[in-house]
Amino acid sequence: MSQKRKIQNVVIRGVIWFCVILTVLLLVALIGYIMVRGLSSISWQLLSTARSALAGTIGILPNIIYTIYLVLTTLVIALPLGIGGAIYLTEYAKNKRLVEIIEFATETLTGIPSIIYGLVGMLFFVQGLGLRTSIASGALTLAVMTLPTIVRTTQEALKTVPDSYREGSVGLGASKWHTIRTIVLPCTLDGVVGGAILAIGKIVGESAALIYTAGTGYNLVTNFFRALQTSGGSLSVALYVYVQEQGEFDVGFAIAAILMILVLIINSSAKLAKRKLKKV
Repeated sequence: MSQKRKIQNVVIRGVIWFCVILTVLLLVALIGYIMVRGLSSISWQLLSTARSALAGTIGILPNIIYTIYLVLTTLVIALPLGIGGAIYLTEYAKNKRLVEIIEFATETLTGIPSIIYGLVGMLFFVQGLGLRTSIASGALTLAVMTLPTIVRTTQEALKTVPDSYREGSVGLGASKWHTIRTIVLPCTLDGVVGGAILAIGKIVGESAALIYTAGTGYNLVTNFFRALQTSGGSLSVALYVYVQEQGEFDVGFAIAAILMILVLIINSSAKLAKRKLKKV
């Protein structure tokens, strides 16, 4: 290797390490700042009570519950549709032109601003279907938002499975669906879990679309099916309301810290579930 090439390699390697270190430092600084500001503002009253305009108290228990309801409902709707759509496009679809059109459409949908999803969700789910401003309307809107991400990540994971696995299974007498269910899908767990984690991040952090569809309600409803018909603000919506409309920055940092902890717990649970499924 020439001296010039060695110098270029050292410079490029130095630039790459600089970018890596800078990215990690920015992430640590962001998380650290939010945690320092947020954890000190978290109290038991904040976590265990509901907001009361009459008493002048602040509580985010309904927002925590509604966020969990939104995550669960959205994943229940979007994951089967997304995984099923990816399986059809990769394993069953014969019309390559149609597959290309659908792939282009899903990639385009991932780049549409969330506020547009909110407006469409308000017109279709809230007004068109008569679901009103509710958790159900918000979850359906979020399912439409996250569906393209789940489809594309699962589809790319399916494409990484070698064709020899499928051919070997079929050669031993297994049906196509049995091959997909027992051979192909277990090999794509990383992609499926990755898509679910990306969807969870989008659900938890979304506020623009939910303001139009799920609303900003803060009345505590613990019954799941009643909550689906109730207007309820998620944690991200509550953060916007407290900071932007009321100037409660301490509460905003507390909610931000809770959001980060909640995402960490959900992502860790998803990875743990992936490990359990791989053992099965």
